[in-house]
Amino acid sequence: MARENFNDLLAFVAVAREGSFTRAAAQLGISPSALSQTISGLESRLSIRLLARTTRKVSPTDAGERLLATLAPRFEEIEAELAALSELRDKPAGTVRLTASEHASNAILMPTLAKFLPKYPDIKVEINSENRLVDIVEQRFDAGVRLGEQVAKDMVAVRIGPDVQMVVVGSPAYFAKRSPPKTPQDLTDHICINLRLPTLGGLYAWEMKKGKRELNVRVDGQLVVNGVSQMLKASVAGLGLGFMLEDFVREEVARGRLIQVLEDWSPTFSGYHLYYPSRRQPSPAFALLVDALRYQVR
Repeated sequence: MARENFNDLLAFVAVAREGSFTRAAAQLGISPSALSQTISGLESRLSIRLLARTTRKVSPTDAGERLLATLAPRFEEIEAELAALSELRDKPAGTVRLTASEHASNAILMPTLAKFLPKYPDIKVEINSENRLVDIVEQRFDAGVRLGEQVAKDMVAVRIGPDVQMVVVGSPAYFAKRSPPKTPQDLTDHICINLRLPTLGGLYAWEMKKGKRELNVRVDGQLVVNGVSQMLKASVAGLGLGFMLEDFVREEVARGRLIQVLEDWSPTFSGYHLYYPSRRQPSPAFALLVDALRYQVR
């Protein structure tokens, strides 16, 4: 039997269960005469009588009883499965893939996910932590997390963190041998730890700012790293001055293992943003995560 005739089988089940063309027709939303023609056509194609009709009632024949016993449970299973699929559609589920820097992952994503994931057990989040900028469309990420200045203009950007400040720090052991710098120009006389930019490959020029004055300082030293965790450890070890986000070094400064200098030249940047293509249609799971991450100004 062709698949389009499954409607005929559904019509038969309805009539057999209701014992009435009138009640079955009302249930199916068609006229009793149209339903009667449908059943007659089904019986004609099968070459067997399925329903015994009298002036008082309609009941299945032996063949009809056999067909009903076979079809009814199957259609119930199909209806139950379709209902389950509908619930799954309305229930947030699936995997959200993010790319973020190590610091953004630790400072922003992890604290939020610790509260978010237990609420939505069917949502999975995959985080790829790396400092280089990646093409989130080409690499099939749902979104990326970077500082506001690093987000391309054609992306939807949602702020997920406060403004951040970059600071210059050094260890007490380092300053025991050298006087702290008073101006950005003094950095040329100091041993500094360079950061290799993972995307372009060049060395990061320290961006200093005081009021409206802005300077990009090329520093020099014996050590070049490609991650802020390495720079932090090297700075604590006294291998040179480091230039990092203030909240990344806050604990070490509070413990006295690092000393902040050039405070009046510490620039502030727009905080972390979650970004994704403007043409992207957010899934329920993604939309919930965005709302959970969205930064609320306090």
